[in-house]
Amino acid sequence: MPEAASAPTAPRATIGDSEFDRDTAVTRREPGVYDIDLSAGWTIISAVNGGYLLAVLGRALADALPHADPFTISAHYLTASQPGPAVVRTDVVRTGRTLSTGQASLFQYDEQGREVERIRVLASYGDLDSLPDDVRTTAKAPAFPPMEHCFGPEDGPAPVDGSSAIADRLMLKLDPSTLGWALGQPSGKGEMRAWFGLADGRDADPLSLLLAVDALPPTAFEIGISGWVPTVELTVHIRSRPAPGPLRVSITTRNLAGGFLEEDAEVWDSADRLVAQSRQLARVRLA
Repeated sequence: MPEAASAPTAPRATIGDSEFDRDTAVTRREPGVYDIDLSAGWTIISAVNGGYLLAVLGRALADALPHADPFTISAHYLTASQPGPAVVRTDVVRTGRTLSTGQASLFQYDEQGREVERIRVLASYGDLDSLPDDVRTTAKAPAFPPMEHCFGPEDGPAPVDGSSAIADRLMLKLDPSTLGWALGQPSGKGEMRAWFGLADGRDADPLSLLLAVDALPPTAFEIGISGWVPTVELTVHIRSRPAPGPLRVSITTRNLAGGFLEEDAEVWDSADRLVAQSRQLARVRLA
């Protein structure tokens, strides 16, 4: 009996031609003003993910500034963004030979038709390919189990419809040692680690690193706190253009006090290079 034909494998998406690229694409209305329709595919419950929003503003600034690569970007999240039309306004603060600095804000309209600012960022851009190769560091890549020994959303119970649309667009494989919360036994350590990629196979670039630092479950889960953990401020440093292949993301929280916690993230590429770092301040709804 002849062997059954295997199902064809979907082609991998490429940088510039992927769901992430299409959903973060902005349309220039006039110099410094961009339109976008925020996709519902990057939501958690009904709120748009903060890393996705940062990538949207990062793409607008890449068009507005003479340099293309984000080096550092700091964002303040003012109100929760919703799927649908939005406007990004950018301002060029300074341009130089190696770095240029700009600011950007994203606006939507409320039910009364009033314009509401959702997020405001200040960023410096440059050319990652022009950086010297000299690296002197004490940072070490986190120890991860092989991907086949880690677990993703598909390995757990079926989620409530619409609860986390973003999970369908990511390849997340969580380190089992940071999954106690999913079993009702949080470790109390405030750690979260995962293999990370985009579900369509698109390799990482500097803009998708802005998503990677904010795409894992909150470290608050492993501290024993459930529920929404909204970001107040997020600063990301892009250190290098990532090599092709899956990323490893490690996030830690050392201090929860006054209803706020910090999350420090490191992103390592397949060449064992530290390609992004971030710190965010998040609000925790304590019972």
